[in-house]
Amino acid sequence: MDNKKLSPDQCVAVMDLGTNTFHLLIAGGTASQYREIIHKHESVKLGEGGINKGIIQPAAYERGINTMQKFHQHIADQGVKEVRAIATSALRSASNGKQFIDEVEAKTGICIETIDGEQEAEYIYKGVKLAGGLSNQTSLIMDIGGGSVEFILGNEQSILWKQSFEIGAARLMDKFHQIDPIRAESITALNRYLEEQLVTLFGVASKYSANVLIGSSGAFETFTEVIEIQKGNSFDLKKIKNYSFQKTDLIAVTDKLIASSHVEREHTQGIIPVRVDMIVVASLITRFIMQKLDIDNVCMSTNSLKEGVLAEMLG
Repeated sequence: MDNKKLSPDQCVAVMDLGTNTFHLLIAGGTASQYREIIHKHESVKLGEGGINKGIIQPAAYERGINTMQKFHQHIADQGVKEVRAIATSALRSASNGKQFIDEVEAKTGICIETIDGEQEAEYIYKGVKLAGGLSNQTSLIMDIGGGSVEFILGNEQSILWKQSFEIGAARLMDKFHQIDPIRAESITALNRYLEEQLVTLFGVASKYSANVLIGSSGAFETFTEVIEIQKGNSFDLKKIKNYSFQKTDLIAVTDKLIASSHVEREHTQGIIPVRVDMIVVASLITRFIMQKLDIDNVCMSTNSLKEGVLAEMLG
C-alpha cells in the first residue's frame, strides 16, 4: 500500500478473544492489501484454573475486563467506528461468559459476538487463504487454540470439510500436563485421548488425501521462531506470512520442547510467556497429527481468525 495516512473511516478494528490471548488488530485499506495500524496481544489466560470446570475464575475475569478496557482506549484513540469482537471457546463454554460479555458492553460499549466452532473454522480458513498459503492441492489447516482446535480440509478454491474440537492446549494441559517435564505415561494417555476425540477427522482425512499440514499462527509461530533463532538467523515474524518447515527441524524442536522443563522453556528464545507451558501439549498434538495422517510437509501461516474477520470487513 502507499504511505498516505488512512482516515478513521477507512479503518476497522477486530478483536479475537481467545482462551489464552486477546488480540486487537486495527487496519485499513483493502482485504488483499491492508495496512496494520495497531496489532496488540495480551496474555489474558481466561481459561486459567477453570477451563475444564466451565467457569472463568475471578483473577482471569478481571484480566479480561482490564484488557478490553485497554483495547477500547486504543480504538477510541484511533477514532475507529467499525468494530468487531469475536469470542471463541472459553467464553462459549463458561457459565459466567454472558456476564463477562454484558460487563464489557457496559464498561466499553463493545458488543462481543460469540461464534460457534464452525464459524471459527471458516474465519481461520479465510485468514490462511488471505496469506496465500493455499494451493489447488488439498491441505489440512490446524489451529491450536487454548480451548479448541479447528481442523479444516480445503484448497484455494473452497473448504471441503471443517470441524472444531474442544481439545485446546489449555484443556489438555489441565488434564495431562500437571507434572513438569511431562511424564511418558501422560503422553500415552494424551495420545489415547486424541485417538478417541478425533475419530471424525480420521474418517474424513482418509477420503481427501491432504499432503500438507498448515499450522495457523499460535504454537506454529513459536516453532518457527525457536528453529530460526537456534540456527542463528535474524528473524522477524512480522515480515512473513508463510513458512515451510524442514521435517527434521520440526521433529527436533518438538522433541526438545516435549522433554524440557518449565525453566528450560522459559529461557528458550522465541517462546513468548503465554506459550511457555502450552507449547508442550501443542507439540504433542502436532506430532500426533503428522504421524497419524502420515504428513511430512508442514507449513505455518501467520494469519488466523482475526485476519479472516478482517478480510470480511474490508472486502
